[in-house]
Amino acid sequence: MPTIETCSLENFTQLDAALQRIDAFDWIAFTSRNGIDAFFQRLEDLQINPFRLTNCRLSAIGLDSERLAALGVKVDLVPKEPSPAGVIAELAKIPDIAQKNVLVPVPEVVGVPEPDVIPNFVAGLEKLGMKVTRVPTYRTRCLDKDIYEVELNLIRQGKIDVIAFSSTAEVAGFLQMVDSKSDYKHCAISPWLNATRIACFGPYTAANAKKLGLNVSIVAQDYSSFAGFAEAIALWAQQ
Repeated sequence: MPTIETCSLENFTQLDAALQRIDAFDWIAFTSRNGIDAFFQRLEDLQINPFRLTNCRLSAIGLDSERLAALGVKVDLVPKEPSPAGVIAELAKIPDIAQKNVLVPVPEVVGVPEPDVIPNFVAGLEKLGMKVTRVPTYRTRCLDKDIYEVELNLIRQGKIDVIAFSSTAEVAGFLQMVDSKSDYKHCAISPWLNATRIACFGPYTAANAKKLGLNVSIVAQDYSSFAGFAEAIALWAQQ
């Protein structure tokens, strides 16, 4: 039951400007596989040779690095902790990281307030002294709740044991479906939702879900891949 969808940008002006001067960046910090795919698709659309990336160092989170490798691109940094905070921790160990130019491909969030993950990441990079260029690379937008009458009724009837969220944006989209008349940050969590266990992909998604009023029961300890998330849910089910 996707509560958000990713799609192409309506306006590529900022992204295209960054790609045309890609040689000016010391680092490119990817935060998602969607960002990687959209970034390289736009390179192809503009007929920019990926070879120009050889002047940049690239970071990716968790198994997203495998996606870059499949595209034939060298990955220079994969943090031990598979999160944006993990990237910052590793970059902080590099002596001359201050004043380096870093490009951060991010989603343009439509329909709900932007989760704090990317703003916190950008702030962390700036705290290291890096010169950050944040550029929208794809869109994340909420889906219409009307397409999920069956699923939402199942949840209301207590027939769903677990709802598994892999990102804060998914949580925001879901809560907007639950109470579309309110800003999701202030909507009351319906009592029927308390009968369903909430699972989150990792500690950052879990923390944001709790801020939004959800009672989180399951958090993956290994959040480098969806396999770890599935295992966490399976372990709970076996109890």
